[in-house]
Amino acid sequence: MVNPVGSYENKYWQKKWAHTKNLPINDLQYSFIIGSLLGDGTMRVGKGAVNANFKVEQGLQQKEYTFWKYEILKTLVLTEPKISKRYDINKIQYDKSWWFRTVRHPFLTEIYNRFYVKEGYCTGRKIVPLDIQKDLNDFALAVWIMDDGSYSKGKIDISTYSFTFEEILLLQKVIKKNFKCNVNYYKDRDKGYRMYWNKTESKKIIKAIYPYIIPSMMYKIGIHNLVTTGSEARMRQGEDD
Repeated sequence: MVNPVGSYENKYWQKKWAHTKNLPINDLQYSFIIGSLLGDGTMRVGKGAVNANFKVEQGLQQKEYTFWKYEILKTLVLTEPKISKRYDINKIQYDKSWWFRTVRHPFLTEIYNRFYVKEGYCTGRKIVPLDIQKDLNDFALAVWIMDDGSYSKGKIDISTYSFTFEEILLLQKVIKKNFKCNVNYYKDRDKGYRMYWNKTESKKIIKAIYPYIIPSMMYKIGIHNLVTTGSEARMRQGEDD
């Protein structure tokens, strides 16, 4: 069980955040943040700030996924997800992505200090903590794969470009211990490393994470044109294999 954050008190709390001081971070939220930090999630301690916040940003086609994330973290979020706007070279505004961020919180700062190498006062490089084994469970892995995974020809592939070779080896070791399966890796030109499971090992991973994959992200585990029942969905996935 994740420790509650109600004991945190400091002078930096703004009044509009007061309702979050005594809210516990539950196990689901904690595992979600861990999985997302391995994937698309980002944290930041801005200039002059004391605590970190957590940001979610997804493509326009991933609205359902964004709101699913919001429902998990909504006790730490002040506003619903909204569309980020940008301007093209002709100064015409266009919709870029869906996003939201949490409030800044001391508990999030603890996670930030594990996952980031600080560079000045802004966000530094995201890393894989040496103690990641205790946190990487089925749900966290499902979030990670929904964020950065892909599926092709019966195999799950996951983007790990931002991690060092040593961190890839650590993840490989942890996945073998926690999920009793082997994951491989390869160097993708000058981009960095990608990790992947072969067909046999991918089936093991899919069995572990299937209960947590939301309908719009089922394609990440090879299920397309999702049907209504779980058994039919499994049959569809078997056909794809």
